Amino acid sequence: MANGWDATPYVELSRAQWSELRKNTSLTLTEDELEELRGVDDPIDLAEVTDIYLPLTRLLNLHLTGARQRSAALNTFLGASQRPTPYILGIAGSVAVGKSTTARLLHTLLARWPEHPRVDRITTDSFLYPNKVLSDRDIMHRKGFPESYDRRALVRFVADVKAGLPEVSAPVYSHLEYDIVPGAVQTVRRPDILIVEGLNVLQPAPPTALAVNDYFDFSIYVDAKVEHIRDWYVDRFHKLRRTAFEDPKSYFKYLAELSDDEATSFARNVWRDVNERNLLQNIAPTRGRAGLVLHKGANHSIRRVRLRRI
Repeated sequence: MANGWDATPYVELSRAQWSELRKNTSLTLTEDELEELRGVDDPIDLAEVTDIYLPLTRLLNLHLTGARQRSAALNTFLGASQRPTPYILGIAGSVAVGKSTTARLLHTLLARWPEHPRVDRITTDSFLYPNKVLSDRDIMHRKGFPESYDRRALVRFVADVKAGLPEVSAPVYSHLEYDIVPGAVQTVRRPDILIVEGLNVLQPAPPTALAVNDYFDFSIYVDAKVEHIRDWYVDRFHKLRRTAFEDPKSYFKYLAELSDDEATSFARNVWRDVNERNLLQNIAPTRGRAGLVLHKGANHSIRRVRLRRI
């Protein structure tokens, strides 16, 4: 604080303070449904949903209502008659931090509000270049870094959804095959809300271009200490070795044959050389662009929330 003015654009709230902002928002999720939404090695429980995600859905509902009112006022001024534009929510964060669980939870919870029943979700994995393109460009080892995505296609997709086109399609990415599925598409049809989840969705655009986040109405960054995310990544890697990697179609089937010590060493090396480098160079620097930061403790539980107020 200097001269009575707090320069930070964020207000920071403890878990208890944030939880109080739930007001009378009802829990519409059962334990069985939550089990289906959990990510690998993400121990989220109904208390976390009640304390963190119910206040968040209330905030997003209020924010969406305000966005629609602003859009209606502009249309009145212009003398235009136009249906409400889709509300675009971006979710960013590191590999293994739990952003996919956050996206799935919000997808389910927001769709149960009567004001916006049509909610779709897309991940930026759908806009990774196919492995052949990455290999031809000699950047397979940088998969997940900004240059491994078809940025223009992603921006065009979100811009078309925001413009209210009747149908907009995106490629489909298979985590099992570790590649874009040839000919497969995911189609979005005028949703009330579109959730866009990915590592680099808060990246600024090159000069004279638009970034995908220029189309966002609100954005969330899921945050944690680097050493905690590293441990979660390694733990998740071991669980995938015992599950998905054993599938004969898995790109990573050979990793299921490693010993536990070999697997730990492999996962730590990948984390250090790829994911941590991407986090520190490209992902974490965009945290200050988010409208809301959810900060997790060592046990995956969200301990504090930072909300941009200006």
